[in-house]
Amino acid sequence: MNRAFNRKKDKSWMHTPEALAKHFIAYNVKFLGHTEVDQPKGTEVVKDAVRKLKFQRHIKKSEGQKIPKVELQISIYGVKILDSKSKEVQYNCQLHRISFCADDKTDKRIFTFICKDSESNKHLCYVFDSEKCAEEITLTIGQAFDLAYKKFLESGGKDVETRKQIGGLQKRIQDLEAENSELKKQLQVLEEQLMIAQVPPGNSMSSKMPTDIFDMVPFSPMTPLVPLPASNGSAPPPPARPSEIRRDLFGAEPFDPFTCGAADFPPDIQSKLDEMQEGFKMGLTVEGTVFSLDPLEGRC
Repeated sequence: MNRAFNRKKDKSWMHTPEALAKHFIAYNVKFLGHTEVDQPKGTEVVKDAVRKLKFQRHIKKSEGQKIPKVELQISIYGVKILDSKSKEVQYNCQLHRISFCADDKTDKRIFTFICKDSESNKHLCYVFDSEKCAEEITLTIGQAFDLAYKKFLESGGKDVETRKQIGGLQKRIQDLEAENSELKKQLQVLEEQLMIAQVPPGNSMSSKMPTDIFDMVPFSPMTPLVPLPASNGSAPPPPARPSEIRRDLFGAEPFDPFTCGAADFPPDIQSKLDEMQEGFKMGLTVEGTVFSLDPLEGRC
């Protein structure tokens, strides 16, 4: 392997400065993975990392796992590693944290770079299989370094500091988004628990009156009868008024022996009734017929 670039030498770069400064150059490659290394640079360092990751990938391939495909986006701000299908950013290696970049002259497919992790401050070596364009990708990263260094000199170092601040703010935004997502989940769980707590004990069927096998409500003298709505959905007829209940089919009030008294009959009829009651005591003659209260006596 060899070092990919040298700022002290004038090189004829492959891309225009605007392509890397305002946009990015994309490459589709296979990602063998990354591993921690002891040194931030060195040919032997990356050789050991490549051998280690190739061996791990060989074991995973024998188990049926395929090498994941990713998209590299190279610009003066860094190297982004995205999922080739979802375009989700998996790693964002800022350019000022990349300390070494190289390609393998014996294998045109392999290239690698070493980047210092922003959280753990460990040096990680990233290894890729590029389908015989490893040297081109390495030169593109070298051109991005050259343009970033010139911009750094023009801005007096302010541009690098600004990028650091932007990188810190982006990391803070990601942390806040993750925290916000977790809080939303907790809020949803609390709302579900609150809804369960507000449900009264028992279900709605327990409040219904018990019915018999014919789905009829049994009669109980302790509970008044409630008129049910008609089958057509109309309101039930109003209950009959007392004046209508106390008259029979012919419009006359029905006779009630328990409620009638002496004052209920005219005087002449009342006197006849009195005579009949006196007659029943010893015997009574009505229109020539004699009745006796003694059952042993026959009819006269």
